[in-house]
Amino acid sequence: MTAAARAGEPIRAIVADDQAVVRTGFVNLLSTQDDIDVVGEAEDGEQAVALALAERPDVALLDIRMPRLDGIQAARTILEETDGATKALMLTTFDLDQYVYDALAAGASGFLLKDATFPELLHAVRVVAAGDAMLAPGITRRLIAQFTPRRPPGAQPPPTALLDRLTARESEVLLLIAQGLSNAEIADHLTITDHTVKTHINRLFAKLGIRDRAQAVIVAYEAGLVTPGQGPGGAGFGTG
Repeated sequence: MTAAARAGEPIRAIVADDQAVVRTGFVNLLSTQDDIDVVGEAEDGEQAVALALAERPDVALLDIRMPRLDGIQAARTILEETDGATKALMLTTFDLDQYVYDALAAGASGFLLKDATFPELLHAVRVVAAGDAMLAPGITRRLIAQFTPRRPPGAQPPPTALLDRLTARESEVLLLIAQGLSNAEIADHLTITDHTVKTHINRLFAKLGIRDRAQAVIVAYEAGLVTPGQGPGGAGFGTG
């Protein structure tokens, strides 16, 4: 959860896109909301990084393809320099952009199409600001199915050893996250409280060295804990 969300203050956001019309459109839409404050905009990746480090926003909306520095590297730098305090929400024109997997693996908290509706945009910003992961509807299963088996040669092997650090219940919670269940749905499935679910999630995140549900899903798939389409509703990201 971001500082703004904890304090009940407006979500501070920046928008970075090299297309002025797209960038201005997002800025204008977000600026209509009382709980969202757009503190700056950038037209390339280098400007986005400089702006994020100067303003320390809660959420950085980053075009995945930008000149001078692409959105993936910009997200990676912003996350590293802010220690994850600024969340990255990636924007793209394509629902199966070849760089989406790498953006999530770099620590981005979400992925949104540029043709998203106004409610989808607002929902994504608020979900990411609250510390959860967000993907545009219908993308997750295809994303993981297409890109997980295609990691480049020399890439780190599937982190199966990491799962040995988890308790049986934590592994079960990770599996349910990867199947797309929200916190409330996990609680109902395991017949435990929402608070207990959050405790298990915080512990497994710490043990796996990950920041959010997006990275949790990637770990689960790379470790072979779950396969695309498995579970209720298939693969997905919950927003609980």
